[in-house]
Amino acid sequence: YYRSGLCKLWSVPDCSEIRTLRGHNCNVGAIVFHPRATIDLEDTACCMASCSQDGAVKLWNLVGDEPVADIEGHAPFRVSRLAYHPSGRFLATCCFDNSWRLWDLEAQDEILHQEGHSKPVYDICFQCDGALAATGGLDAYGRVWDLRTGRCIMFLEGHLKSVLAVDFAPDGYHLATGSEDNTTKIWDIRQRRCVYTIPAHKNLISKVKFQPNHGRYLVTASYDSTAKVWAHPVGAPIKTLAGHEGKVMGVDISPDLQYIATVSFDRTFKLWASEVKGGL
Repeated sequence: YYRSGLCKLWSVPDCSEIRTLRGHNCNVGAIVFHPRATIDLEDTACCMASCSQDGAVKLWNLVGDEPVADIEGHAPFRVSRLAYHPSGRFLATCCFDNSWRLWDLEAQDEILHQEGHSKPVYDICFQCDGALAATGGLDAYGRVWDLRTGRCIMFLEGHLKSVLAVDFAPDGYHLATGSEDNTTKIWDIRQRRCVYTIPAHKNLISKVKFQPNHGRYLVTASYDSTAKVWAHPVGAPIKTLAGHEGKVMGVDISPDLQYIATVSFDRTFKLWASEVKGGL
């Protein structure tokens, strides 16, 4: 996604451009796939969601180059990140009015509007069974929320600066946070504490991502131009993905575990191939 507001859809692994998605008018902060997209969801259905600095949130299918729907109610506040609930029915949005929202895409209605952070909410993720959500804020705190009650059930205190990235492990009780203080923390929700801190990078952490399904490793992306792979649950370094010439803004792992994708301020994205299937 681009500062111009354009989004592009690419094929994997040959990285050929499929189409340009036009609809945003300014910086796009994130674009995410529906959990069933390309699996058993029709290509004509809402397969993707994106958000931008002017508060626009748009839904897309895989066949057109214009949005099929808009989610309104954030403007003029920036929406930095968004995430699909594992069910695919709900979409969470992080808003710079210090709140996050949960939208029912079938009913086309806002069903939760959660406040609690004292500064903008920057990132959000869902537990694998969909019962909990975790948020990271520019107030340097993380929070874990029970979606059934809308209440904050755990307060993640320990980072020295903004929490810019959060991700649940597949086991459902470990949670990673990445911060502007250059560290990644791993939290155990059962023990209700931080179990270890990784002094991960030389600059802020822009994204954290657990290996899907197994959770044997964690990938962190940083403004120090690298992404790094760490063993979970011990936090030992496995590999550094170096090659970008600018800040690494995001990272993701393919569901089949074959590829890690990184995207950078240098206007490139890279696909990194796993040396063995199921791990690095």
